[in-house]
Amino acid sequence: MAGYKFILFDADNTLFDFTRSEREAVAETLRDFGFIPTDSVIDDYSRINQSLWEKLERGETEKQRLRVERFELLFEKEGYDLSKAQDASDRYSERLSTKAYLIDGAREILEDLAPCAELYIVTNGIKKIQESRFAASGLGRFIRASFISEEMGFEKPDARFFDEVERCIPGFARADALVVGDSLTSDIRGGINAGIDTCWFNPKHKPMPENMSINYVIGSLSELKNIICGG
Repeated sequence: MAGYKFILFDADNTLFDFTRSEREAVAETLRDFGFIPTDSVIDDYSRINQSLWEKLERGETEKQRLRVERFELLFEKEGYDLSKAQDASDRYSERLSTKAYLIDGAREILEDLAPCAELYIVTNGIKKIQESRFAASGLGRFIRASFISEEMGFEKPDARFFDEVERCIPGFARADALVVGDSLTSDIRGGINAGIDTCWFNPKHKPMPENMSINYVIGSLSELKNIICGG
């Protein structure tokens, strides 16, 4: 159906190419500390980081702890000096905050959708990093507001995150809203928990989960135009 008035976009790997940004930031950080950033090491970091963010979504860790723990676990696995983990975490945040690569078609679809609906960003990312990347991206002219979990007090998929979004957007109605994101555990589960329609951005064409009722699945962002604006 068309007619959605409020579009809630996830940021990383939905509008922003986080995979590219992460890999560059990790490589630069490791070089800064005299380590060799092989693909294997960066892959290890990505797996560790993803597992910790999933723990955060389940309420099993805290964001400040996550930021350092991912480097502690990586350094322990690779035999690096653990005493440098905190400094590496800080340096990584600095590096990542400068990277605002976009997913193919992100700018174009926001430009197409802006006349049809109110566009917002909903993200679990770290406030300082996300705000820097958002500012550098040039997407601000399409996005009405960004909702970051550190400010909201809750992480997606907690329905209370979306309660806060509803409170902050004048005239917001869940029946007129759509959550668009790549993460089943964060974005799609969060939308379902909140009673908001969901659109799974699935460019790698992963199998459909059996235990989730998803309203739309898209392989490219351009497909949103037909869903939201009717073509």
